Amino acid sequence: MGALTFTEEFTSTVQPGRLFKALILDAPNLIPKLMPEAIKNVQLVEGNGGPGSIQEITIAEGDKIKQLKHRIDAIDPEKLTYSYAVIEGDDALKKVDSISHEIKFEATEEGGSKTKNVSTYQPKAGVDVKEEDFKAAKEEGLALLKAVDAYLVANPEAYA
Repeated sequence: MGALTFTEEFTSTVQPGRLFKALILDAPNLIPKLMPEAIKNVQLVEGNGGPGSIQEITIAEGDKIKQLKHRIDAIDPEKLTYSYAVIEGDDALKKVDSISHEIKFEATEEGGSKTKNVSTYQPKAGVDVKEEDFKAAKEEGLALLKAVDAYLVANPEAYA
């Protein structure tokens, strides 16, 4: 079976640069504060935050996944793009060899932004996967984006 690719889009009234700064550049600080029930900790364990760096995410109690490691593949604050791959994660990589994400933040005519996330799941040989196998991960990603968006709407001076 070939790779499964999903494209998700999210629109916001928040400018794309602010979303990028909060969600990508300051994720280790902001995400655990906004979603302590889901994410305990995000820390850089290797590198300087640029391509090749490794982030470790510790998940809150009760989730099947306890820890994930992401490798930053590309980050461009000028073009507002970010790509990373999940390289470790107990239950996250049970059915797949790899998970990659490409995220782009774009301005809308209304002054807000559109965030586009393309996720690619490469199944392990001989493993049959379906879109519903990744439904929870997609929902968690959207919840994270909505939490950051709500924070920025409520705090217009943050990441300005």
